Amino acid sequence: MLFLGFSAGLPLLLVLGTLSFRLREAGIDRTTIGYLTWVGLAYGFKWAWAPLVDRLPLPWLTRALGRRRSWLLASQIAIIGGLLGMALTDPVSALQTLVVFTLIVAFASATQDIALDAYRIESAAIDKQAALAATYQTGYRLGTIWAGAGVLFIAARAAGDVGAEGIDATRYVAAAWTIAYLVMAASIVVGVVAVLLAPEPAGSEARADIAAQEQALAHRLHIDRGISPATARLLAWLQAAVVGPFADFIRRFRWHALLLLALIATYRISDVVMGVMAFPFYVDMGYSKDEVAAISKVYGVIMTLAGAFVGGVLALRFGVMRILFVGAVLSAASNLLFAWLATRGHDPTGLIFVISADNLSQGIASAAFIAYLSSLTNVAYSATQYALFSSVMLLLPKFIAGFSGSFVDAYGYVAFFHATAWIGAPVLILVWLAARARLAHGSPSQ
Repeated sequence: MLFLGFSAGLPLLLVLGTLSFRLREAGIDRTTIGYLTWVGLAYGFKWAWAPLVDRLPLPWLTRALGRRRSWLLASQIAIIGGLLGMALTDPVSALQTLVVFTLIVAFASATQDIALDAYRIESAAIDKQAALAATYQTGYRLGTIWAGAGVLFIAARAAGDVGAEGIDATRYVAAAWTIAYLVMAASIVVGVVAVLLAPEPAGSEARADIAAQEQALAHRLHIDRGISPATARLLAWLQAAVVGPFADFIRRFRWHALLLLALIATYRISDVVMGVMAFPFYVDMGYSKDEVAAISKVYGVIMTLAGAFVGGVLALRFGVMRILFVGAVLSAASNLLFAWLATRGHDPTGLIFVISADNLSQGIASAAFIAYLSSLTNVAYSATQYALFSSVMLLLPKFIAGFSGSFVDAYGYVAFFHATAWIGAPVLILVWLAARARLAHGSPSQ
């Protein structure tokens, strides 16, 4: 799960944060960079094709690897292809082409997330999900650090920035970014190997029941309605794969479903909206690729591992909802530290402190949030329901984040970071309400 988490975390920054650094260094304006982050909306709409990933077998691959691993492998191959295209495209001369390859990576990465979330949920019981989520989150965060700090570290050395006197370390060198993205494409092989070596999760009784209900419905449609067998099977499949997961969620939580969706839609809003402008902020403050890479590589890794471990342990000890509340507070508070850093100009020591605090808070919040989402999922519809939750989680934040460049241009970084902290305040109320609703359902995980 650690290596699969690494493979899942790697593409995200390559189409968002790291790409923003690359574009800003290439001279692309902040407003355009902000709008280009809307490619991340692919993660917000993955529920639309999640039923296909959940139920549709892939020719040959599914027979050889099983349903979950076959979709994981197919999506990883598509990610590698998209990253190769991004590596060989210069945004200065072919920005639109780069956007096309970025979209390919984003959609393939979202598909990988669908299959991997289902794989994780089906691999352990509910009471083990917090520990499994912590392991997954550790790998995921290591993947994002490699896609952030690792890319910058490689690009800086490929450009000859390190140790060269009289050279502007913030200058744009297209060939350096090509090398860095080629290395990232090769790094996805870690996930490919993990997929080939990992076992396929055993089919659950719930999934078997759904399959039996689908066959029974197809039979009734054919006999009672006189529908052709092929059409009856298609309608029964749509009922089980598309309508069923959403109906099951509403049936289990009733009116609380709206509260839960509101919490899911806003929990990550502070760090997602802020994260879009983090890398352009580093460039504008005069930090070189090597400075950001070195600080993220050392302090980011340590605090990420600590955050994921602490979040998982605390969730098991004190309950998911309490740590969910703590994580929301820490995520908003870390954005205020970026506002403080914006007043200090080029301050490597301050950057160390801020990146450390940000990675620690995100590690704690993410571990608790993943465990919480997993607890809401019915294993019979694991891929579709978790895709719905994680899509809702990103849809609103990613849409708002698209305007972040325009906001920074109009009001500056300090006001922007303050705003991203305060928009997380309503989340605290939603967590409290969701905890009360959870108590009302008699859940022990508080």
